[in-house]
Amino acid sequence: MLDAAADPLRDPALYLNRELSQLDFNFRVLAQALDTSVPLLERLKYLCISCTNLDEFFEIRAATVRHAQDFGAPVAPDGLAPTTVLKRIHDRAAELVAAQYDCWNHVLRPQLGEAGVRVLGRNTWTARQTRWLRAYFRDEVMPVLSPLGLDPAHPFPKILNKSLNVVVVLKGKDAFGRVGNLAIVRAPRSLPRIIQLPEAISGGEYDFVLLSSVLSEFVHELFPGMEVKGAYQFRVTRNSELIVDEEEVENLALALRDELVGRGYLRAMRLEIAADCPKPIVRSLLQNFDLPENAVYRIDGPVNLNRVIQIFDLVQRPDLKFPAFQQRQLAGSDAMFDLVADGDVLLHHPFDAFTPVLELIKQAAEDPNVLAIKQTLYRAGKDSPIVEHLVQAARNGKDVTVVVELRARFDEEANLGLADRLQEAGVQVVYGVVGYKTHAKMLLIVRREGRKLRRYVHLGTGNYHAGTARAYTDFGLITANPDIGNDVHLIFQQLSGLAPAIELKCLLQSPFTLHAGIIARIERETAHAIEGRPARIVAKMNALNEPQVMRALYAASQAGVRIDLIIRGACALRPGVPGISDNIRVRSIIGRFLEHHRVYWFANGGEPELYCSSADWLERNLLRRVETCFPILDPDIAARVREESLDNYLADNLNAWELREDGSYVKLAPEGDEMPHSAQNWLLARLCR
Repeated sequence: MLDAAADPLRDPALYLNRELSQLDFNFRVLAQALDTSVPLLERLKYLCISCTNLDEFFEIRAATVRHAQDFGAPVAPDGLAPTTVLKRIHDRAAELVAAQYDCWNHVLRPQLGEAGVRVLGRNTWTARQTRWLRAYFRDEVMPVLSPLGLDPAHPFPKILNKSLNVVVVLKGKDAFGRVGNLAIVRAPRSLPRIIQLPEAISGGEYDFVLLSSVLSEFVHELFPGMEVKGAYQFRVTRNSELIVDEEEVENLALALRDELVGRGYLRAMRLEIAADCPKPIVRSLLQNFDLPENAVYRIDGPVNLNRVIQIFDLVQRPDLKFPAFQQRQLAGSDAMFDLVADGDVLLHHPFDAFTPVLELIKQAAEDPNVLAIKQTLYRAGKDSPIVEHLVQAARNGKDVTVVVELRARFDEEANLGLADRLQEAGVQVVYGVVGYKTHAKMLLIVRREGRKLRRYVHLGTGNYHAGTARAYTDFGLITANPDIGNDVHLIFQQLSGLAPAIELKCLLQSPFTLHAGIIARIERETAHAIEGRPARIVAKMNALNEPQVMRALYAASQAGVRIDLIIRGACALRPGVPGISDNIRVRSIIGRFLEHHRVYWFANGGEPELYCSSADWLERNLLRRVETCFPILDPDIAARVREESLDNYLADNLNAWELREDGSYVKLAPEGDEMPHSAQNWLLARLCR
């Protein structure tokens, strides 16, 4: 293997750490919570998103680094040892947590109060509010609590991942004469974390109290005859990455069911605890959870701050939220086969409704000329209408095959239930390929038209999830192009059987041709630049860390190729390095909707190519998953995709952050005579009502 001396583009100094870059993304999300141009309740939502993201970061990304530290793993391009990365993660996360609680305590909570949405702390309760809350505690909370005193007969209990707990310091003896010391009170998940006070009691329409405050105030009622010297809320975040050796298990579904039972009690990664908790108790908890000292985060506020997101739904104040918008409806969607037979259809979510995709499946289920339906499902959502349509199709005698990815993170349990539901209806369910998550978004419908069979295909950059289709930006292509249809048919054959390697005419596919195909197209732009032909690359995705792709981009930049990358989250490529990446710009867009489409555009010497894909330029997507990358062949649709998702986003100077050479991000703003431009607002104005 070449080292940095033999190949300067392997120099670790040229690469940023993927985990730290992902962590920094949440600072950009938190910045939205501080942006006064954003409606107040939406700002609260951004704060909660940054908190939820941090939870998941520790559950998955930090846990992965810990695993690498314990068992070894290939060194990443940045050359940092896992021990170093973990230390930097904890240091940077501490900064983020401090910023989150500063935002809550000193910005959002006071401003919400001024707007008539009050979250009342214990020190502000009136006598009347206290009486009502005491009655609420006795009637609704106390009956479901099971406090556990710690003594030789009751060792420290198992603490469920991300559960709300209170450690109570006691003095005195209980009814059996046992000397009290410490007790643990866990709040069951059945209890609401946000309690809305009746207006008659509180005087305000939207007055709330946190369950953690109620527990801390009245916890002494659980220990009659004893003195409560202190009560301190805490929460532990655990590794949530399920590890199933697929080569060794006979039944993946059964193995996953077994793993899910213990997911909530895997290795601890982080401890959050009340800021005023005494040091000896903190040390005891760290020892119990086998955590280092820098893994504790002292919290000035609720340890489960993300739960205040419930206030967003409880408060009916349109003036404090983004204006409602009406998604564009596709004309002619009541006859999808006729519409698509006339030409390709592009859907740009959430600006375009997801309804045509649902209609396509529904009409296929009911159409007597449809013979077969094949679909991949990664995340479908609860009570998905798609599943109901597929069930109905099977009952109507269609040959229905569904590739269900059981290993979709945090959706494993839902997908197991979905698979059971489909199988009971007679759908042929396939669990994908051992060792490779099926992340591709594909739908294939085979329809008899006269004497011929015709294939109709939907390919997407996002999941078949009606809910996220209103919150994520994604593209969906519906086409009857025979070459694309045949490619998708071959991929489904490969997934459902033990098919050999296949040759596709239009699509690129991970783990076979997509990685090499991207590198080949980058190298083609390099050759065009060297030979003086038009050469440029514009690509939009969620994350980038694949080493060979990054080296190819550096080489293209050195050859003079202008490269614009729109990357929402983690980016391990370092732009702006003199002589290496002078021609590369990287920006991140954080707005009302979660940026999710993956679009790749190559100038190709004046004959441009444009692709949409389910894959980011990450090692896992390009090398260890089943992904699809599909060309946009219709020139008008290709022009629309480029304008709406690339040119439009490169013009954004309100929601764009530019990545600098040192790894920091700077928010852009209009300069000089520049007109303000928000890419998402432009799309809302252009495509919606």
